[in-house]
Amino acid sequence: MKTNRNAFFFILAAVALVFLFLINLGLGSVSIPVDTILSGLFTGEWEKLSHREIILNYRFPKSLVAVMAGIALSLSGLQMQTFFRNPLAGPYVLGISSGGGFGVAILLLAGSFLGFSGIVISSWATAIAGIFGAVSVLALVSLVAWRVRDSMTLLIVGIMFGAAVSAIISVLAFFSEAEALKLYTIWSMGSLGGLGWNQVGLLGLLLAIGAFPLLLATRSFNALLLGETYAESMGINPVRLRWLVIISTGILAGSITAFCGPIAFVGIAVPHLARLVWKSADHRILFPGSALLGAGLLLLCDTIGQLPGSAQTLPINAVTSLVGAPVVIALVLKRNFSKEF
Repeated sequence: MKTNRNAFFFILAAVALVFLFLINLGLGSVSIPVDTILSGLFTGEWEKLSHREIILNYRFPKSLVAVMAGIALSLSGLQMQTFFRNPLAGPYVLGISSGGGFGVAILLLAGSFLGFSGIVISSWATAIAGIFGAVSVLALVSLVAWRVRDSMTLLIVGIMFGAAVSAIISVLAFFSEAEALKLYTIWSMGSLGGLGWNQVGLLGLLLAIGAFPLLLATRSFNALLLGETYAESMGINPVRLRWLVIISTGILAGSITAFCGPIAFVGIAVPHLARLVWKSADHRILFPGSALLGAGLLLLCDTIGQLPGSAQTLPINAVTSLVGAPVVIALVLKRNFSKEF
């Protein structure tokens, strides 16, 4: 009976994801009917060349990025919450987001006093800078993880790394020019658009690399729910699992931050939604369930942020915060978090 219920919700989530994907393609400043989109995608023949340009070169890559970002952040958040046994842990607790922001800040803000202000910054340059910053912080966290055995100490150190890097970014912002500060502020609001197909392909590759270790560690995460001592008694190596979590989360959250900017609340809220929908603590269910819900939620937020019928677009961070914050508050009020872990 429970298996049938789980299968039903998986099918429902998959159908909803396809529906949201098509709606996301069709809505925007120019509304395009779904049947026109499907006809163009499957036959290659479009009623208007402008529709072909809008769908293939702007909306389709953006929708794919929304799906990948939702999957990556949800899987990262679920890992963090399980590993640290903290219901409010998210994909950025190890300072990965701050590291990505630091790399972009060096590129955009430091130009004022490093002599390269006024240079046109491409999306590739921003992404590479973000990856460099995220990898740098990931390396520091890994160094600490090598020396520290306690998971909570690692969590605190990661938060402190993030706070220190944020302080450095604030100093750079204080001395930067107004135009550079504006560019950085826009980046920090998050954006799913503006990526070409080459960047989408690279992001997909990074997502596959970051998610692959999870397929090998589902049993380990299930055992970890009962504590590290129990996990060790089951033959799980906590040190190996810690490295897997750090590397996987670093790749997933770091790549999304680099290409899209920091995106709030998705990684915190979605794992709880998955537990609520499937009523399970089994990571064989929670990992794919969180991926489906995360992709669908970010598509929904992006569709709302497009303000259908308007040429204006809301920052994705504003929408995810407006949607995610009430979800987390409702879950805090509805359930006793201690029963989930």
